[in-house]
Amino acid sequence: MSQIQSLQKSPRVNASLLPRFHGQMIRLPCRVVQIKEEEGILLVEASDGGEVTILDNKNAIVKDPIIEVVGKVVGNTCVAMATCVNMGDNLGMFFLSELLRVALRDMKLVDDTIKLIHDPRFFGKMF
Repeated sequence: MSQIQSLQKSPRVNASLLPRFHGQMIRLPCRVVQIKEEEGILLVEASDGGEVTILDNKNAIVKDPIIEVVGKVVGNTCVAMATCVNMGDNLGMFFLSELLRVALRDMKLVDDTIKLIHDPRFFGKMF
């Protein structure tokens, strides 16, 4: 599978789901906690509150506190970043509904959505 095909089939996950996707491309909506440039890593908080280490891709520019990491799971709490999507400092601006704008301030709705996507009743129909 090419890298472009891998990027197209990359389910959104939270920290607790990472072990299920070892060696696969994923999308991780998260909040940047710390950037350790000298070590080439980012420490992020996933939507479920779990801490994840991101192996930095020097070509990806992290400029916002909320990002979506696209990368390969290389450990239970570690992702090798292929790229990232900068999502600003307030996720709400990406949604049309005022209700969602208010709810997304703490990323709980993002995590609830991820859990529903991975519910066995729905996962096979989406991926």
